[in-house]
Amino acid sequence: MDEFPLGIDFRVEFRVLHILTAGAERALKRAALLATAMNGSTVEPLHLLWAMVLDESRATAVLLEQGLNPEKLRGHWPLPEGYDPQVDDARFPAGDPVAQQSEALQAVIYNARREAVAAGLGEIGTEFLLWGLVSVDSSIQSLLHSHGLTPHLVGRRSLEQAGVALEPLPMEEAIDPPDATASDRADAWRILDAAANRVREGLRVLEDYARFALDDKFLTSQLKDWRHGFTAAVRRLDSASLLAFRDTPGDVGTVIHTRQERARETLLDVATAAFKRVQEAARTLEECGKIIDGEFSERVEALRYQLYTLEKMVLQTALSHDRFEGRLLYLLLTEALCPAGSGPVVRAALAAGVGIIQVREKEMSDRRLLAHGRRVRDWTAKAGALFIMNDRPDLAVLTGADGVHVGQDELPVREARRILGPNKLVGVSTHTIEQARQAVRDGADYIGVGPVFPSTTKSFDAFAGLEFVRQVAEEITLPAFPIGGINAQNIASVRAAGATRAAVSGAICGATDPAAATEELRRQLEAS
Repeated sequence: MDEFPLGIDFRVEFRVLHILTAGAERALKRAALLATAMNGSTVEPLHLLWAMVLDESRATAVLLEQGLNPEKLRGHWPLPEGYDPQVDDARFPAGDPVAQQSEALQAVIYNARREAVAAGLGEIGTEFLLWGLVSVDSSIQSLLHSHGLTPHLVGRRSLEQAGVALEPLPMEEAIDPPDATASDRADAWRILDAAANRVREGLRVLEDYARFALDDKFLTSQLKDWRHGFTAAVRRLDSASLLAFRDTPGDVGTVIHTRQERARETLLDVATAAFKRVQEAARTLEECGKIIDGEFSERVEALRYQLYTLEKMVLQTALSHDRFEGRLLYLLLTEALCPAGSGPVVRAALAAGVGIIQVREKEMSDRRLLAHGRRVRDWTAKAGALFIMNDRPDLAVLTGADGVHVGQDELPVREARRILGPNKLVGVSTHTIEQARQAVRDGADYIGVGPVFPSTTKSFDAFAGLEFVRQVAEEITLPAFPIGGINAQNIASVRAAGATRAAVSGAICGATDPAAATEELRRQLEAS
């Protein structure tokens, strides 16, 4: 990726840069203040989207036209309690706004500038910032696309609002392209009908897979929402025309089959094939729909982009089920908590059935941590257990770890995976149900859920508690490990909340007999 020339320090005067309109300046300033209010360490695309939704600008008009209002956005990413958008942002909260932009936001501004330059304009307005938001892969992109905010639609509206002529200059001798013939339109209707049926059929397979094979309420609801969006898009087409041109007996494809179509060994194979079937059919609808209804084609395009994210969510969850099969107990290893040293604890815990060990050392030097991690890697490899490095994907690579665990303030899943590669595990700490859902959207392999109880190994400002464990158990089947103060005396209440796994630290590291402590915890988890 090119360097972003627009890294903006919010403490300088924007007009010195001579690239932003007053509305764009206002949106970015408010985004910085929102990042502070939402306890962000960097200004993200989400903060800019919220700033636009709360403002009165060209971008705001497009967002509202597409139905993305404050109420809709609050349902996905609520504002901090007590935040009043009617009050001057400069008064909430006190202190300087966050100055550092995330890489994703820099990409948004870079794309906005490139689009404005291509349009022959010297300033970037909010309409071009919105185009940047819909064109950059970030946590909000799928929401924007679900409201029809595609690069094509927003790009066209941006040029219209900026006063750029969209129609070609008149020619002395106009050459009119031929209209679609009646035969073309008849064939298009027939193709649309067949493709729409393929989408519905494939999607029903996927919903049944998420519902009955994965037992995942969240994924089932996401697929159901997509189906409703697709149904709404198809309503734009004349149902009578779809039926009139249907000719199943005359369809030569009904008697053409390949051996590969008949081969499905697992339900995961079925789901994988169904996703491809729906995606291919959606592309057919998008292309042939241009002949009948351009707006319908744009809506299908947005739905197709959403489908790629849904594919990642469903298949990643299924693959994670396999990789974590039988791994119920997760040990967070900290040398300082092991009176007899970490070596005896690790070997005893592995022998007693711990399936995953994470090295969590905040104070150890990199050199010591590298050597320590390699020792733990050897022990876990011999026992057939997984080894996870906390926070440090670089050391995870150097130690040969199976993956890395990151918190809400560390590297996002996508960036961690870029360092580790596609076959390593990325776990994410979550403290709210929305963070857990977002981890699924981001493609995490598992989640930490908590903190559940006060811990002797780490201090917390607040506790998600057993209610959060219960929320995750009810709707998410991605492997989830409740964490925080769990021990043999309270693990029964964690199980009662619906958890089938747990992560512990002091309960094993600080035990007089780590093997016996491990066996007791594992016995209680297996009983569930």
